[in-house]
Amino acid sequence: MAAGRSSSRKPYLVVILIQTIYAGMFLLSKAAFNGGMNTFVFVFYRQAAATLFLVPFALFLEWKTAPPLSFMTFCKIFLLSFFGITLSLDIYGVALVYTSATLAAAITNCLPVITFFLALLLRMEVLKPRTTSGLAKLVGILFCTAGAVTLAVYKGPHFNLLGHHNLLHHIEEHEGHVPSGKTWIKGCFLMLMSNTFWGLWLVLQAGVMKSYPSKLLFTTLQCFLSSIQTFVIAIAVERNPYEWKLGWNLKLVAIAYCGIVVTGITYHLQAWVMEKKDPVFLAMSTPLALVITLFASAILLGEIISLGSILGGLLLVGGLYNVLWAKSREQSIVDESCLRAEVVKDSSKLKETEDFVSVA
Repeated sequence: MAAGRSSSRKPYLVVILIQTIYAGMFLLSKAAFNGGMNTFVFVFYRQAAATLFLVPFALFLEWKTAPPLSFMTFCKIFLLSFFGITLSLDIYGVALVYTSATLAAAITNCLPVITFFLALLLRMEVLKPRTTSGLAKLVGILFCTAGAVTLAVYKGPHFNLLGHHNLLHHIEEHEGHVPSGKTWIKGCFLMLMSNTFWGLWLVLQAGVMKSYPSKLLFTTLQCFLSSIQTFVIAIAVERNPYEWKLGWNLKLVAIAYCGIVVTGITYHLQAWVMEKKDPVFLAMSTPLALVITLFASAILLGEIISLGSILGGLLLVGGLYNVLWAKSREQSIVDESCLRAEVVKDSSKLKETEDFVSVA
């Protein structure tokens, strides 16, 4: 009995771990950028670390069983890597400099809604506003839009849990400051653009994976290609050798963490959760990262939290849950329809058998 309870709790513990890892990504990335690290150089090192970590596992586990990679499929993976990883992460890095770790965690909550909206535009999803689930989706989209606007334009009262002190003050030159209005709005716009590219990546990669189903090799190849792409962009933007130099400091920790823990380990944890539960269960845990980041950024980075950030985050979470509830309801209706069809089919077969026996 105790073993059964323990196994049933594992998915809940794992999703808490996953969202804690993502919160750590927001915090460490922001800390590295505040410490003066070039965002484009950081993204390159992050992707290179992820590639070096994944290559041995991909070659050992899937190389022999992988299907042949056609030139057309390779081109699609190259474009996926460029838009979904390279542009998304590079824009995200610049946006994080302009805003805060809390905002990054908050806007990530609208990723499922952005993904749904993109799928709707590409006719991969259907919206029926006259149904309960369709209305819930529409309300969810409106909530997320309102949340994004609130984050961008409304500040309100500010809260600083530790005054102007923080636990990482030695690497931070600008902690405790409130960005100007124009800078904050620009950062919000870039953060939404980054999440839009990420959502487009989620929508389009499903079709590519049908022609190349080796998931680990698929991920590794994308990391490798994005390493090349981010290097080209970084070397074009930053040619000062000093900016590329790494030492045994927080910058190296942030690179290793984002490349190995976030890209490598979290990928497998998410796959395990979806196998044990479902994607909706995983997506429902997304707001945990916002809560963890909200308090940790104030304590570790000395970030000033505004009322607008809290209200905007709540609206984004509300929109997320509306869309996820609608998707869950639609799936349950589909499952019920399939079950009824199976029952009708079995009843018809039973009746045919009875008729055959009676005639005989």
